[in-house]
Amino acid sequence: MEFRTKIDTLKSELQISHKSRILMFGSCFIENIGKLLRDNKFNVNLNPFGVLYNPSSISSAIRMLIDEKVFGEDDLFEYKELYHSFHHHSLFSDISKERTLEKINSRMTKAVEDIRTADVLIITFGTAYVFQSKESGAVVGNCHKLPASHYNRYRLSVDAIVDDWTQLLSDLKEINPTLKFVFTVSPIRHLKDGAHDNQLSKATLLLAVDRLSQLYPDMVYFPSYEIVLDDLRDYRFYNEDMLHPNHIAIKYIWEVFSDVFFDKNTIEIINEWNKIASAINHKPFNAQSDDYKEFLRQTLLKLKSFNKKYPYICCEEEMNNLESKL
Repeated sequence: MEFRTKIDTLKSELQISHKSRILMFGSCFIENIGKLLRDNKFNVNLNPFGVLYNPSSISSAIRMLIDEKVFGEDDLFEYKELYHSFHHHSLFSDISKERTLEKINSRMTKAVEDIRTADVLIITFGTAYVFQSKESGAVVGNCHKLPASHYNRYRLSVDAIVDDWTQLLSDLKEINPTLKFVFTVSPIRHLKDGAHDNQLSKATLLLAVDRLSQLYPDMVYFPSYEIVLDDLRDYRFYNEDMLHPNHIAIKYIWEVFSDVFFDKNTIEIINEWNKIASAINHKPFNAQSDDYKEFLRQTLLKLKSFNKKYPYICCEEEMNNLESKL
């Protein structure tokens, strides 16, 4: 007997490799997958605006990249002695207006290039609810803890999401004809919306993504929502807040993601890298011992050999760190 509901997934025609240039946008769930891709030496630009949750804010962010927007002082506001952007996560905020703009525009410059050269765009929608600024009428990506009276809150409709993203995906294909799309819906529940409203929100996102997948053959849907809610249907797969998937769940989702998008060669490269990464991250009892120095030299030789074998994988940071310890 099977005592679980296993989600059937098939190998995707879209294959992601270490040669792929990957651009990722979305909720904190995509941060988990993006970090695993980076840790396994994939070429990833992860959330250049920081975490974004709703389809409208993600769409707006991507359109700014298409338009090559440069942020200026007029794009910021001050609240509680910090400068913020309504389009960015608070990790970009700073007490200095200049530093805020520097952080924003440095990420923008790289992302403007990547939106035109990326091979794969991975999107995770977290919620269909948006906060609209009463002052500007624009949907904000982050409220930055301003009072609720500053915003109108409402749920996007399926049609509104589909109309917005149909035009956006068409615009993206014009500037980057070979770009492929992967969409997923975050399994993280937004219970601040209320249990029922959270279900309505997720249903809206799922219906919108399904409609888009029928319109765009280059688009792939990855069932992270279904994997957590149906396959891993147990609180032992959640963190203490009972909302966010824990490391076991993330590892399982990563395994399914790997089965769907990685070929045999990519898996072999990951396994090779993990052995080297384990050696790099080794914590010695005595960092000054001759044995440890020899261990570092051997690890550096293996790393250089790996980099020579796969020159398209950047290992510069790791090599510099090892050499600094010798």
